[in-house]
Amino acid sequence: MTSTDIPAGFEPHFRKSPLTDPWEPLYSRKTDKAVIFGLRLAKPHTNGRGLIHGGLITALADNAMGYSCAQVTNWTTSFVTISLSIDFVGSAEIGQWLAIESDVIKTGKTICFAQCLAKAADVVIARASGTFRVVPKKG
Repeated sequence: MTSTDIPAGFEPHFRKSPLTDPWEPLYSRKTDKAVIFGLRLAKPHTNGRGLIHGGLITALADNAMGYSCAQVTNWTTSFVTISLSIDFVGSAEIGQWLAIESDVIKTGKTICFAQCLAKAADVVIARASGTFRVVPKKG
């Protein structure tokens, strides 16, 4: 895989955000139970030491888990983050494919629980869990 290859099934991410605009291009892949994020790591994703920034991983994990809660509820409601926990267990290099793979644990009328793994070149570099509040969609 070259540094410009995008894994099969990933398409340009369907929703833009001012926070993630500088990290484009972002990719995602929908399954029945999740929205998986993908990103080819580049210099703008690094910290001052040249390592992939933990804030990037954290923000993408938050997005992936929230969108996955929406996916399993057929996008009938919105979600906002109540709490987020992340553990960093590895690192990644520029040029590697970063994938954020979510799993929704439980959804209810007011709360959704999710977890995810961040993988660089299929090696786990972080794990996260999140709790999300259900916010009814307006109009």
